[in-house]
Amino acid sequence: MVAPVQLGTLAGVLPTPAIVDAEATLITGISIDSRTILPGDLYVALPGAGRHGIDFVQQAVAAGAAAVLTDQAGADALDSQASLGIPLVVTTEPRESVGNLAAKVYGTSMPGPAPSLFGVTGTNGKTTTTYFLNAIQRSLQRSAGLIGTIEILAGGASIPSLLTTPESTDIHALLALMRERNLDTAAMEVSSHALTFHRVDGVVFDVAGFTNLTQDHLDLHGSMDEYFDTKATLFTPEHARVAVVTVDDPWGRRLAQQSEIPVMTLCTDGGDHNAQWNVTDVRPRGLGSSFVLSGPHDVRIEVYTGLPGSFNVSNAALAVVMVLAAGVDADDLQKALEASDPLSVGVPGRMELISTSPAAVVDFAHNPDALARALKAVRSDEPGSRVIVVFGATGQRDQGKRPEMGAIAASLADLVIITDDDPHDEDAALIRADVLAGARKAKMDQHLSARIEEIFPRELAISEAVQHATESDTILVAGRGHEVWQEVKGVNIALDDRVELRTALTARGFTVLQNHRIES
Repeated sequence: MVAPVQLGTLAGVLPTPAIVDAEATLITGISIDSRTILPGDLYVALPGAGRHGIDFVQQAVAAGAAAVLTDQAGADALDSQASLGIPLVVTTEPRESVGNLAAKVYGTSMPGPAPSLFGVTGTNGKTTTTYFLNAIQRSLQRSAGLIGTIEILAGGASIPSLLTTPESTDIHALLALMRERNLDTAAMEVSSHALTFHRVDGVVFDVAGFTNLTQDHLDLHGSMDEYFDTKATLFTPEHARVAVVTVDDPWGRRLAQQSEIPVMTLCTDGGDHNAQWNVTDVRPRGLGSSFVLSGPHDVRIEVYTGLPGSFNVSNAALAVVMVLAAGVDADDLQKALEASDPLSVGVPGRMELISTSPAAVVDFAHNPDALARALKAVRSDEPGSRVIVVFGATGQRDQGKRPEMGAIAASLADLVIITDDDPHDEDAALIRADVLAGARKAKMDQHLSARIEEIFPRELAISEAVQHATESDTILVAGRGHEVWQEVKGVNIALDDRVELRTALTARGFTVLQNHRIES
């Protein structure tokens, strides 16, 4: 239950003087989405890419909003403040204030029992690492929440997630719910978008983790340096208490050096880099890997993950060290790892195995580094085995990565099928052309033998991939992972790569694995 907060108290945390009527008005919730307003909520009307939130103020008022917060442009757009019938608060740059306001409304900044919070950032591996963290905590007999790309778990049924990191109003409401349900811990993905748009303002993580940094989201950030600087804001006292930083790449080493909070460093690629924790003795074990984590004071932890790929060794190692950084005893953690195999938890759309003969995998790899790692991970040692990859590129996103992804596919796969991802409002044919250009150039320049095809729509491309496959081949469908809608010109079209792949495999007489649902 949320204790009502007076509007005047909330206005007091704003950075600029505000116009406030009826300061005693009681607020019991806060939202930036007029469609989710409940009676007693503060509606925050923010400027958007296309329209201003003030355009929907009457919808919010009709739903029971107790007051409205907006900027001067929003106030100017009102025909009459009096016509609202509820108090209006005006401030400069309200988005920067929403997180702290939400913390006040939902009491998440107040002392008292609260889940210990783990935040994971980086280009690749955030989702899997948070699932690993959640599974480890459960193996330690602790109740655990999850906030991420795929779903939100708050001690009950799964809540579908629309953003990698929800809006700050939703985050604080979820944290309040987790506190109310007496959860012990929670793990959250923290994207660069979340940091840029202040979605985690007012949240202080007990442990922040860093996976890696590779080219992505340059449509938002402009350069890798700006992308890095955004990620680095998580590793400040405003957002976290301690950090675990993977130092395999130069960005991680740079982050470890300039972090404003205490850091544990982790090396997972064998390079050492003077890291405090190192992954050693990596050995294949089934589809996954076993390895040793060696740390300070001769601590050795034996770890196993059933998920394929060296990147999942990195994700598993990061999750383990983050739990240690939170104060869990190494011996207790070792017992938990051995007792319930938490690092083999299935993660929807992340190296998700659909069949074994042929090996058919769906993965979210949607940038150059992730695609390269996924293609290397699925390559079989069986003589004559081929890799068939189906992928595309997202519209209205970093265009520079498109030809690079095409080149990577041509160099690491035997059959490359280029198709559509989410075109959004961009011409799908032009997106495919960018990817194709990179693949064909790489084939010519490097004298590669890969066969390159353009097939669309995506479901046809997946079907064609299966038609070409033998039982010894591997099919990788990359880019969309767990997503079940494809956005084309503002229309969401039902499309699930896993369903399409299962359907095509079954039609050819191949056996598919059962569709296991992750328990919440």
